[in-house]
Amino acid sequence: MAEKESTTASPNESRRNFLKAGALAAAGFMIVPRHVLGGKGFLAPSDRLIVAGIGVGGMGFNDVNGVFQSGKASIGYLCDVDDRRAAKAVELFPKAKYYKDWRELFDKQGKKFDAVTVSTPDHNHAVVALAAMQMGKHVYVQKPLTHDIYEARVLTDAAKRYKVVTQMGNQGASGDGIRQLREWYDGGAIGNVHTVYAWTNRPVWPQGIPWPAAKAQVPKELNWDLWLGTAPYKDYVEKLVPFNWRGWWDYGTGALGDMGCHLVDAPFSVLGLQYANDVQASVGSVYVDEFQRGYFPESCPPSSHVTLNFPKTKKTDGPVTLHWMDGGIQPPRPEELGPNEVFGDGGNGVLFVGTKGKMMAGTYSENPQLLPTSRTAEVKVPQRIARVPGSAGGHYNQWVEACIAGPGKKELSSPFEIAGPLTEALLMANLAIRGHDIRKPKANGGDFDYPGRNIKLVWDNQNMRVTNFDDVNQFVKREYRNGYTLKV
Repeated sequence: MAEKESTTASPNESRRNFLKAGALAAAGFMIVPRHVLGGKGFLAPSDRLIVAGIGVGGMGFNDVNGVFQSGKASIGYLCDVDDRRAAKAVELFPKAKYYKDWRELFDKQGKKFDAVTVSTPDHNHAVVALAAMQMGKHVYVQKPLTHDIYEARVLTDAAKRYKVVTQMGNQGASGDGIRQLREWYDGGAIGNVHTVYAWTNRPVWPQGIPWPAAKAQVPKELNWDLWLGTAPYKDYVEKLVPFNWRGWWDYGTGALGDMGCHLVDAPFSVLGLQYANDVQASVGSVYVDEFQRGYFPESCPPSSHVTLNFPKTKKTDGPVTLHWMDGGIQPPRPEELGPNEVFGDGGNGVLFVGTKGKMMAGTYSENPQLLPTSRTAEVKVPQRIARVPGSAGGHYNQWVEACIAGPGKKELSSPFEIAGPLTEALLMANLAIRGHDIRKPKANGGDFDYPGRNIKLVWDNQNMRVTNFDDVNQFVKREYRNGYTLKV
């Protein structure tokens, strides 16, 4: 833990300690360990995880509070660019020292904490997390792990290099539902899966719109420059902070970034998926009037349907096709599902199609069911996968326990070795979506071609690039604004 004193004594010190202990014993004194004095369950301060929270409003508040509720962590430092968003955390943890710039916090207090939660908008995840890992800090990073594919690969490699404990904030990975799905599949309940559908009602924020023309006054509590971080400078506009940034490519990753890690985690875990071979997409159109399609390349589209093809894994008999649908698009209802039964959880869900049956679940893999749903109670398979204790807080508890135990000592549900490839698949899907907005003037002038709309992107995983449409490779690794770098 942070700031532990050395326990190695010189020969002279050992002799003095021995004589001192003997004198105390002769006087009738007994030295009792601190954990005994504190009673059952007591943790000495040196055995507690000291955590710094970066981005502590909204989900960031849930993260620092969830870590604190484990009972084995102290929130020593808070950092947020917006005092309004940080107010709740500051009130709950009044003894935590507060900063606005995470770089200043790391420079001044880096020796005084053990672990970091990163809950900023997507575009700043990687720089904060990598800097923390390079300091030897354990990290908990909100989903999606990163904004770009390159960043995800860097963080995955860094977790191994720096030997720190990592966890992505897709809490369903620690739930019972995903383990039940794995047990059904491993037990042969639906045969070999070849097709998976995942869908969401997101976005629930504006997408497919032009960047606002009017700039606005920056709220006095917000440091706009720090909020922008790695992203290109733009004037502040209304309603971007704290939530609608998700629909803009400079900061967010759209519906895939918001819900993909919750929904696609199940097929990755159940089927052992890793990296996709290729991807294609269709997107919903936005019209500025009845004759003209809107062209808003800075904004994610209002809906999309993406098809990812994965190679055979150790848990499948052949390739797997995964369909992602957002903006309210859903796959056809399975014939085995009753006409009045809920598909997934209504707005979101995942459906596995196997050679001998089907199974589905909702967000976070909750309420897993075999189809027809009557099979859920009828099919019995052994419970072979240990459940994560702690109910809704189990994902945080698991990370805290692993941090205290040290790297490699305890199992984690979403370490970067799992979260990295999952995030890359989702961001690869976004490459296909963004390819739709790449346009080039036609040779005869006066109009545009959109070459990315009718092709399948072929992926070279080793070199992290699309081999047949170079225009989208600019989105694999973006350029950071001056003052920010991903120091590998």
